Amino acid sequence: MPTKLRGVIAAVATAVDEGGAPDAARSVKLARFLLDTGCDGLNVLGTTGEATSFSLAQRKAVMTAYRDAGLPLDRLMVGTGAAATADAVALTRHAAELGFAGALILPPFYYKGVPDDGLAAYIGAIVTATAEQPIPIYLYHFPSQSGLPWHVKLIARLLEAHKGRIVGLKDSSGDMNYAREAAGIAPGFNVFPSTEACLIEARSGVFAGCISATANLNADLCQRAWSAGDQAALDSAVAIRKLFDGKPLVSGVKATLAHIHGDPAWARVAPPLAPFSAADRASANAGYDAARARKVA
Repeated sequence: MPTKLRGVIAAVATAVDEGGAPDAARSVKLARFLLDTGCDGLNVLGTTGEATSFSLAQRKAVMTAYRDAGLPLDRLMVGTGAAATADAVALTRHAAELGFAGALILPPFYYKGVPDDGLAAYIGAIVTATAEQPIPIYLYHFPSQSGLPWHVKLIARLLEAHKGRIVGLKDSSGDMNYAREAAGIAPGFNVFPSTEACLIEARSGVFAGCISATANLNADLCQRAWSAGDQAALDSAVAIRKLFDGKPLVSGVKATLAHIHGDPAWARVAPPLAPFSAADRASANAGYDAARARKVA
């Protein structure tokens, strides 16, 4: 079950309307723009895509909108994890039926401190339910948000139990030692750190690329780093990412998308997130413009 997902992948934002529901038309337009300007692929409905703020029906509708728009689903993975195993199964089945290249699966995040047996049963149920359409599965490691880590030993156990189905991991822990250890679990196990800062190292083959929220804003620079090892471009890309250090990342990215695309509607977020403050928005926009004004030879 080969996977084509490699390189610069944006954790693409989901536009929302005035009522906080997904805005499919704006979302599709951004996806197409990113694929045309530097992204090798997209992670739809992840954390930056506010997936867990949307209902099951809304998440399915967003997936279907991407398919109906004719976007290249072989370049898109989609978040299908949920607190309820049945919801994760339903979302992963829908992704498989539509033809997405992979399903990115958070652990079932409400109960904390659960044993590995419980997490293994969750993944086992998803694998079994999608056996007829075996979509590649990527584990989503974001313990600061989910409260549940995909331990390296558990990952190895899942790889052994479900040969060929578990193909990679998105690591949003920020722990590069963990990311490197996970990347060494098995040949061909594709690990994507959540920061573009890893892209030069990734070129050596240790990582499959990155899946980054700020690739919504700097995909062209990231691609120059990934494809050509362009350190100056990477420095500018990382400078853009650092604008959001210590600030709400999702609302910050969306505020800057509004600035880049001249569309104030992009600054909307779904509850419980809140919009970026006016002061933070002004600072981020000025920093973005300054980073873009740098001469990148």
